[in-house]
Amino acid sequence: MKKKFLPSALILYLNYFLHGVGCSVLGQAVIKESLASSWGVDVMKITAISAALGLGRLIALPFAGPLSDKLGRKISVMIGGASYAIYLLGLMFAYNAGANGGYQIAYFCAIMGGIANSFLDTGIYPAVAEIFDGAPGVATMGIKFFIAISQMLLPFFLGATVATTAAGATNYNRLFLICGVAYLVMAVLIMFMPLPDTDGAEGEKKEGLISSLKHTHFSIESIAMILIGFTCTGTFQLWLNCAQNFARDVVGWADPSIMQSYYSIGTMLALIVTAILTRKIKDVRFILVYPIICLVTMVLVLITKSEFMCKVGAFAIGWAGAGGLLQIATSVCNMLFPRIKGTVTALVMIASSLCNYTILTAASNMTPTGVMLMNIVLTGIGILLGLFVNMRYEKMLESAE
Repeated sequence: MKKKFLPSALILYLNYFLHGVGCSVLGQAVIKESLASSWGVDVMKITAISAALGLGRLIALPFAGPLSDKLGRKISVMIGGASYAIYLLGLMFAYNAGANGGYQIAYFCAIMGGIANSFLDTGIYPAVAEIFDGAPGVATMGIKFFIAISQMLLPFFLGATVATTAAGATNYNRLFLICGVAYLVMAVLIMFMPLPDTDGAEGEKKEGLISSLKHTHFSIESIAMILIGFTCTGTFQLWLNCAQNFARDVVGWADPSIMQSYYSIGTMLALIVTAILTRKIKDVRFILVYPIICLVTMVLVLITKSEFMCKVGAFAIGWAGAGGLLQIATSVCNMLFPRIKGTVTALVMIASSLCNYTILTAASNMTPTGVMLMNIVLTGIGILLGLFVNMRYEKMLESAE
């Protein structure tokens, strides 16, 4: 690592600080109620807007990864920042539009947000791994750390930006405006910052997507690894977007918003502890252990139906579900396919996005209890995949060599 890249790394991480707001804001009960009131829809229908983020990622990831490998990380980050600004600023306009197409505007803007996420993922994940090449796993988990910080502060951001319309309705347009403008600023700043782009070294001939995939052997083990991107995403996305509804409607907790803070604290602590543990324990071991913790936690939440267990569950899922598991899976895949890091990152994120779109769309038409049961089943499948990958990990390393 060279010191000249540290300011660049900070800007890359700050992109994900803002992303922590963008990916979590639609899961907050107060935001859901505000938007649902403006658009005249049921609160659970806002989950379908969150699902549109996954649809946008699915649209962009197939070409975002190869573009990052061929044209460089900087181009990907700039496109991602500009697209994210469209998403956040668009939510403000969608709220103002009300029942006159506001829901449809938000759905389109959420697709743009998913496209933005794709370009940020395939640009920033490889970039920070290249900057901190001595500890790529820790570097990618740093992304989740910045997301967790913003998610922990999100309740304070909501309190600071809430406004009341002349009709007495609440809105959070100030938050959307501030974050949207900040993304535009980040997109401009990255233009002038140096990045290592080791995959795009001058004079090196680049392979296209089809060519690179032709020369890459995807074994059953590596396919299972990519599928973990689907299952681990479902675990924390379903919890993040629907657990507060379970606490309110099933447990009877009037104001479960504090669960977001427990979730974020768990995530932050997990990232620190996991970063230390990965120096002595293989990254792949966490792909099995953490989903087991999530499964046990959700079963207890479903059985006990208590506020206390909801708090414990939020902390545990924040730790084991959102505490860098997707980042670890991405880092392991990057180690297995070092020549096409952007492309293989896209493959993991495509699986993640497919889960985000299909699972959250299904959840928008289910009861909170049904969503919890679906999450338990999905996490159980993830455990089986993690067990298989751990049993075959040595063979995967041999294939990579």
